[in-house]
Amino acid sequence: MAQINLSYNAMKKTVFLTGATGNMGWAGFLELYARKERFDIRILARRSKKNLKKLKPYLEDSAVTVIWGNLMSYEDVLEGVRGSDYVFHIGGMVSPAADYYPEKTLKVNVQSSENVARAVLAQPDADRIKVIYIGSVAQYGDRRRPFHWGRTGDPVLASRFDMYSVSKCKAEKAIVDSGIKHWVSIRQTGILYPGILGVVNPTAFHVPVGGVLEWATIEDSGRLIAKICSDDVPDSFWNRFYNLSSGEEYRMTNYEFETRLLGALGLPGPEKVFEPQWFATRNFHGMWFTDSDELDDILHFRSHIPVDEYFRSMKKKLPWFYSLAFLVPAKVVKLFMKPYAFEKGMGTQWWVENDPEKFKAYFGSREEYSKLFSWDAVRPSPLEKNIAKAGSQVIRLDHGWDESKQLSELTDKELQEAAQFRGGRFISRLEGNMCEWECERGHRFKASLEYVLLGGGWCTECNPDKWQSETSPANRFVSQLRNLQE
Repeated sequence: MAQINLSYNAMKKTVFLTGATGNMGWAGFLELYARKERFDIRILARRSKKNLKKLKPYLEDSAVTVIWGNLMSYEDVLEGVRGSDYVFHIGGMVSPAADYYPEKTLKVNVQSSENVARAVLAQPDADRIKVIYIGSVAQYGDRRRPFHWGRTGDPVLASRFDMYSVSKCKAEKAIVDSGIKHWVSIRQTGILYPGILGVVNPTAFHVPVGGVLEWATIEDSGRLIAKICSDDVPDSFWNRFYNLSSGEEYRMTNYEFETRLLGALGLPGPEKVFEPQWFATRNFHGMWFTDSDELDDILHFRSHIPVDEYFRSMKKKLPWFYSLAFLVPAKVVKLFMKPYAFEKGMGTQWWVENDPEKFKAYFGSREEYSKLFSWDAVRPSPLEKNIAKAGSQVIRLDHGWDESKQLSELTDKELQEAAQFRGGRFISRLEGNMCEWECERGHRFKASLEYVLLGGGWCTECNPDKWQSETSPANRFVSQLRNLQE
């Protein structure tokens, strides 16, 4: 067990990170470490060969405390939380491991959030501790045109079979509705980092080429973590939800992303190395954010590097042999990629012949699938990325309540109307902003006004990955998405 100094140092803040050896967590750790005169940094990490090697340069530094442990151990989490000023809960299972081990992902991601909340609330000065939960754009689920723009407060709707998204929805609520006084949920989008150029697995084909995503660079993501710990963060920042991205410059269709990704390796475009029918056409996640700039307006963490320049910089950070990729003929690359599309259980082309449920979820129908054997049929048309110029392309979902009001100003009648918009009922107010609600299926549940109205959450008894397919027209909040996509 690590030896932790609990004495209060007025000059330094203690920051506890879970997931510090992952992509975003490591970027955040390095940003904090660069300011170590201001921070004592704690890390919870598994004692693996990889982590031992990665953390070895910092083990003798008094500014860094490594707690060798596990997110599933409450005692390990408690050790990190005790005496901390900030708790960043970044850790958990992510893709592709999350896709191969869905039930484990649900257990790990939810229980770890519960451990964090419990540990914070166990502190004698719990109200002083600020908790930052890192969520995911996956919580918004399938967002195809014409609804490719979105914002916080939109429905949290996991895509079908996406247990990672389900886990993030449930884990987020475990923090938000725990009773922690200062929390924030930051829904991270896809992260650009050099290693992404070398990542190859079947989930690459789960992503529709016609879809969109507003990416975040690893540097911006790390800088955000340090910025949150600044003294000038306003009180109004807390107890809200935010979407994290690197802004307008990083809005891409998935086809554009694939083109840039291959181009950075010196390879030809998607048409030369993939077959169009390998890519799913729906049931993934990704959108462009109408509230994209809110987080940067408060914290000023973006570097604003042009996207093409950033892709070139990623290539420079890769091992030298990646520069030889252009020497490999496109036909050879296609032969290398084909097994991933046909992999048993995970490959999109395996679903075509062997898994009717997933085939329907990811492709729709046989008739629709038969039209995919031409790149002209799947290559997306250009989209305006500047929200001011996009005009009628930007369709904003109705959230079912007067968003010009503060939550404290809402009457019981207005809460009942918001619940009816979601197909349910408002039952009563409880302590603070906690309320009791009922969904259209008769499940009664407790959830805060923040979770329901600001976060887009709803019934915790219903499965988020089935909300969109099983919701009746009475739930106008969710049905408006389905109506737009039919």
